[in-house]
Amino acid sequence: MSLVVTDTLSDERVEFTADGDVTLYVCGLTVSDDPHLGHARLWFHADVVHRWLEHLGYDVRHVENVTDVNEKITARVGERDDWDAERDVAETFTAEVFESMRGLNLKRAEVYPRVTEHVPEIVELVETLVEKGYAYESKGSVYFDVTCFDDYGALSNQQVEDLEAQGEADERSEKRNPADFALWKAGGVSETAAREHAKHDHGAETPSGETWDSPWSEGRPGWHVECSAMSTTHLGDTLDIHMGGRDLVFPHHENEIAQSEAATGDEFARHWLHVGLLSMEGEKMSSSIGNFWTVPDALEELGVNVVRTFYAGAGYRSEQALTEETMAEAKERWDRLSRTYERAVDALDSTDAHTKATDEALRVGVEETRENFAAAMNDDFNLREATTALLDLTDAVNRHVDAADDYDYRGLRRAVETFETLGGDVLGLQFGAETDGEVELAGELVELVLSLREEAREAGEYERADELRDALSEVGVEVEDSPDGATYRFE
Repeated sequence: MSLVVTDTLSDERVEFTADGDVTLYVCGLTVSDDPHLGHARLWFHADVVHRWLEHLGYDVRHVENVTDVNEKITARVGERDDWDAERDVAETFTAEVFESMRGLNLKRAEVYPRVTEHVPEIVELVETLVEKGYAYESKGSVYFDVTCFDDYGALSNQQVEDLEAQGEADERSEKRNPADFALWKAGGVSETAAREHAKHDHGAETPSGETWDSPWSEGRPGWHVECSAMSTTHLGDTLDIHMGGRDLVFPHHENEIAQSEAATGDEFARHWLHVGLLSMEGEKMSSSIGNFWTVPDALEELGVNVVRTFYAGAGYRSEQALTEETMAEAKERWDRLSRTYERAVDALDSTDAHTKATDEALRVGVEETRENFAAAMNDDFNLREATTALLDLTDAVNRHVDAADDYDYRGLRRAVETFETLGGDVLGLQFGAETDGEVELAGELVELVLSLREEAREAGEYERADELRDALSEVGVEVEDSPDGATYRFE
């Protein structure tokens, strides 16, 4: 089955095609605040797209930008003693983004271009648009004339005459049409914009941000033109896949198409994939609203595998809600996968696994899982169904281990490989990670507490024994008593 994706531009399911290497561009984060799980949802889905395409045999050239020039960044100058300039703020949050990406077990992009590194390419692109008659200079700023591009509005399904004004209010007197958008802005960040996004009172000195020379003025690049310049610099004039959050369809991606295709004459992106938003407490997760959970905090509390399993609970195009129920489901699903994987590995490596032992039900279950997983992923990256296929394999493995006197070595080996290849390489889950040094030490400490608890019980100190069990529960260790003694697992 060929890979089918839902393309935002055509609003149709289309067969994915690429000539040679796949070029994948992802609209990255404006580094003005802590990265949160809403941002990471896009990262995760782009990562899985990258992983599945590699699984299908493509070489993937993945580029994800960092927007380090923005009025939101400038507005935070002075909040800390070491934030003396826009770049100081941007560097702080860029470092946090990279740390969060590594914590989420994302494959590295080929490059992470920053706006501040690509101002010459941005100026060159704007010059091309002016020369071709798609853009015009006004009071030192440069604007794209949307009436000159015939297909403007196709991505967001809007008509030019119905569009509202783009940009800041003080731009309107400079533009030919209200919907025209800035490619280059004369001067620095306006005082109005800086104060609008400021989280503290700057007093008499409002930061205006960094500026650069250009043929029109000392100024700053427009937001939309930045991505066009960075993507084409590193991936060429036509991208195979352009990804971003659904909230970027208009105006950002609409403007990218217009300025890129006007400049090059080529199709900008063959496939547009947009990721639905993450909500929390009934609203879109947002730094400005304040209803967010930072990536480091979520990883510390839940671990990377639960976070990734949570994201895999919904397709990339759908909206997703972060609730106690959805997180509980993710924890339960990861627990089933990890426990069964460990059980399969233990059985496979035991002396009870034999070359000539055969369990057809197990082998059929493995092959059905692989087929169903591939069918789900090729169906517009249907992660919910792909994960369900892996969960079906846990049933087949557990039935075999529960019932067999002699384990089917080949069947178990194929099952373990399936968990590692599809769950690990494709979904990015880290099977076997619980054997690292920190968790081994934690296990030794739990064993010590359980031995103290057993001594308390033998001495008739049942209240003390209950206190020890409750203490373990508070730190995420579930204790189960059985005739053969107490067992435990990390929740």
